Amino acid sequence: MNTKVAVVVGGGQTLGAFLAVGLAEQGYRVAVADLNQANAVKTAAEIQQKCGRQSAQGFQVDATDEQSVVALAQQVDQAFGQVDLLVYSAGVAKAAPITDFALNDFEFSVKVNLTGYFLCAREFAKLMIRDGIQGRIIQINSKSGKVGSKHNSGYSAAKFGGVGLTQSLALDLADKGITVHSLMLGNLLKSPMFQSLIPQYAEKLGIAVQEVEQSYIDKVPLKRGCDYQDVLNVLLFYASEQASYCTGQSINITGGQVML
Repeated sequence: MNTKVAVVVGGGQTLGAFLAVGLAEQGYRVAVADLNQANAVKTAAEIQQKCGRQSAQGFQVDATDEQSVVALAQQVDQAFGQVDLLVYSAGVAKAAPITDFALNDFEFSVKVNLTGYFLCAREFAKLMIRDGIQGRIIQINSKSGKVGSKHNSGYSAAKFGGVGLTQSLALDLADKGITVHSLMLGNLLKSPMFQSLIPQYAEKLGIAVQEVEQSYIDKVPLKRGCDYQDVLNVLLFYASEQASYCTGQSINITGGQVML
C-alpha cells in the first residue's frame, strides 16, 4: 500500500476531483485544496467513503494569494506530516478577440494559471526538501501552452509560461531528486470549462453550437477528445518511481493533435 501524500490544488471539482479520487484509489493520502472549500470537503468525503477516514482531507486555498498558499502548506503539513506529490490543477479560461480582451481577464488568467502554480510549487517544494523526499510536482497544462490559441491569448500566454516555469523548477530541484512536469492536455470536451466556451467557439468558427464538439474531434488524429482517465493514466506514471529519470518535460496528451 502506498502511504505517500498527494496535494491536489483545484481538486474540488471536475478534472481535479477526478485526479484526487484516482490518486486515493492508488493508495495516496490526498489533501484536496480548492478555492471553494465546500467542494474540497465534498471531494475529500467521497474519498473517505471509498478509501477510509484517514485517506483525505479538504482545504480552502486561494492559489493566487501568497499568504493563503503559505497557510495551506502549513495546514497540510500539520494534517499529513509530509508531501510527496503536488498536482496543480487550478485553471481558468476566458475567450475574446485580442481587440476586446479585457486587461483584468488577462491578468486573472496569469494569476490562476501561472502565479498560483509558482506559489504552490515553491511552498510544497520546501516541505519536500525539508524531509529529504524525492517528490513530484506536476502541473496540469494544455496544448495551448505549446501552440497559440485564437481568442485565448490570456490562457495561452499563461500556459506557455507554465512550460518555462516547469523547466526552471526542474533545474532548481534536480539536485534534490524532485522532478517537475507539465501535462499538456488536449480538449476536455465534456469538462465544464470547455462546455462553457462552446458558444464563443461557435462564433469564432462560424458554425452552429451543436457542431462545435465534432469540429474539435475532427482536428485530432485519434478522433476523440481527451478524457479525464487519459490524464490520470499519464499522471500516475510521472508520479511514480518508473519516471524517476524524467524531469522538466511537457508531455502531450492530445491524441496526436500536438506532437512537439
